[in-house]
Amino acid sequence: MSFRVRQRLGPADVVTLANAALGVVAITAVLTADPALVARLILLAAVADGLDGIVARTYGGTEVGPFLDGMADVVSFGTAPGLFVFAVAREAWAPLSAAPGRWALAVAAAALLVVFSLVRTGLYTVFYDEDENHPGIQNTLAASILAAAYLAGFTQPALLVGGALVLSALMVAPVPYPKLSARDAIAMGLVQLGAIARPAALSRALPRVLLVAALAYMLLAPWFYWEH
Repeated sequence: MSFRVRQRLGPADVVTLANAALGVVAITAVLTADPALVARLILLAAVADGLDGIVARTYGGTEVGPFLDGMADVVSFGTAPGLFVFAVAREAWAPLSAAPGRWALAVAAAALLVVFSLVRTGLYTVFYDEDENHPGIQNTLAASILAAAYLAGFTQPALLVGGALVLSALMVAPVPYPKLSARDAIAMGLVQLGAIARPAALSRALPRVLLVAALAYMLLAPWFYWEH
């Protein structure tokens, strides 16, 4: 008996797997590279996550697609940003003996990002259709906010740890969030690509625009998103 990988996976699934691969690279970079590179890799994974939906609508999805997408999201938008936040805090708050309480908070923030990303992904995959509004912010959005904030110059560990804790809770908040329209997703993706390519250009203008847009969607979309 064979998995029949070539027959059962489609073009959109390949993009989803690229998302997961970028998440793994980001996790590896946490240990070896500048946190700014990790933030850029997380944003690049978010671009891939948006692209797989476009490819699925163009070429059709597969039965396994939603499950692959959910697992990839936990890697790229749960585990990678959780370790990213912890790494930033570890660097600033070293050694452990100097601030054990803050280290414990950083570990808790990383763990909660992963746990609530898992919970949200599992519930969404099983109980909600692709096109309906769903409760809680997307784990993609939470990860993008943290990455964009760092690239925009908000590198204080207390701010990132606190943001991770709040965003984790918002992933399972009982507030319905609409999906971005194709037009808005493309516009956001272009800004993300600019923030990835030139994060420091024009006094960090692109990551700051991305951060403002992401926060505006998070705070206003359930009530004022114009695609309703």
